Amino acid sequence: MSKIRIATTSLAGCFGCHMSFLDMDERLVGLLEYVEFDRSPLTDIKHCQPCDIGLVEGGLCNAENVHVLREFRQQCKILIAVGACAINGGVPAMRNHYTVQECLEEAYLNGVGVDNPMIPSDPELPLLLSKVHPLHEVVRVDYYLPGCPPPGDAFFAILSDLLAGKEPSLPQAMLHYD
Repeated sequence: MSKIRIATTSLAGCFGCHMSFLDMDERLVGLLEYVEFDRSPLTDIKHCQPCDIGLVEGGLCNAENVHVLREFRQQCKILIAVGACAINGGVPAMRNHYTVQECLEEAYLNGVGVDNPMIPSDPELPLLLSKVHPLHEVVRVDYYLPGCPPPGDAFFAILSDLLAGKEPSLPQAMLHYD
């Protein structure tokens, strides 16, 4: 029997969902009997190959995030939006109440502790989007795993259901929206 391929990626977020993914602890070792990890915090793979399940944390705040997400979606049969940032923009979306220019000025010109006020203009920096967007505004999302971050138990439950060929169903007690 061939193993299920799982990949993960992180966009505009804090990487907390990936840390929570690792909170499956020894259950990760048990999963290795049934899965192999492509791009993930357990590998150093930079670009996702075709996978069965893709987990994405973080929202979309710049052009590079959009590019990575679209490329990732093309490679994954099932895409799961993980955490508040992927589902609704999360904390990064707090900047949606301001213009990009206002945010840049606050961070690089007027912020506390700014010594050499200058807004970076390096062409290597990704172009900021005017707003932070959740994943579903750009690609089709198959499942949502809420939380900030979702607990390791929720990761294990959703993956276990998918590995068993079942529709994921998380118990209400496992869902956290704060």
